[in-house]
Amino acid sequence: MTNSTFPKPGLLFCFFVLILAASPAQAQESPYIVAYDHYLEEPGSLEVEYASTFGTQRNGNDFHSFWVELEYGATAWWTTELYLDGQTTFNDSTIYTGFRWENRFRLLQQEHFINPVIYFEYGQISAADKILKEVEGHDVESDYAVRNALARKQHNHELETKLLLSKTFKGWNIAENTLAAKNLTGGNPWEFGYAIGASRPLALKASAKRCNFCRENFIAGVEMYGGLGDRHNFGLHDTSHYLAPVVAWNLPSDWTLRLSPGFGLNDNSHRFLLRWGISREFSGFGATIGRVFGGGKP
Repeated sequence: MTNSTFPKPGLLFCFFVLILAASPAQAQESPYIVAYDHYLEEPGSLEVEYASTFGTQRNGNDFHSFWVELEYGATAWWTTELYLDGQTTFNDSTIYTGFRWENRFRLLQQEHFINPVIYFEYGQISAADKILKEVEGHDVESDYAVRNALARKQHNHELETKLLLSKTFKGWNIAENTLAAKNLTGGNPWEFGYAIGASRPLALKASAKRCNFCRENFIAGVEMYGGLGDRHNFGLHDTSHYLAPVVAWNLPSDWTLRLSPGFGLNDNSHRFLLRWGISREFSGFGATIGRVFGGGKP
């Protein structure tokens, strides 16, 4: 892998200077790792997140996958995200596995009984990618046992679409995602998957005082996700499925911590996945970019 795979150090430095120039923003972040609700990023705000997954592997080496996520609120109805993925397979190697560009479009701006969001993602990733951001088609545990030196040779160009449906009622959020994905490299068929989630803050009424451990700062729930086969063999045969409790801790200092232990529900699944992430949201990032490159007044 050549150094051209990664951004220039000078560009990274400028980028983080711009982040520090923006103001932190208060937000109640979703606890979901795989499922999506209908809430988008605030317009002009940037969220920076680091997340990782530890996975057990029968007939292979356990692994730790990780990704950096940059999420930007382009408009009130459009959020765009960039993912940079990597992984370490124990007793093997550490490698960069590719990038993904995600876009979510909210169809209805006001709250409705059901709130639909359209999701499009393009990715250039190798077969060694193990972040397990979703499960699709006939993805099973044995697919992740291939050694990195061999798996990294297969480069995939993938298109992924989702219909995200979500509703919040009396503090409870219920989310359902339907996935259809196509590997544009080769003649692979469309593959399908799902994710569902439910979550609620531990308290709906905010405390009078600012505190880290107030109950309303914690959102807990559960999500379930898995594959639904492909166009030629739709259904549950030769698919994997997971059930995972989720919790998010939204600190007054504008950091959010997420934790989710996941458990495989059949013999095709990893027995255990431990996921966690840390993120911070910065408001005014878009305005800062405009002032720096547009010469506008602060």
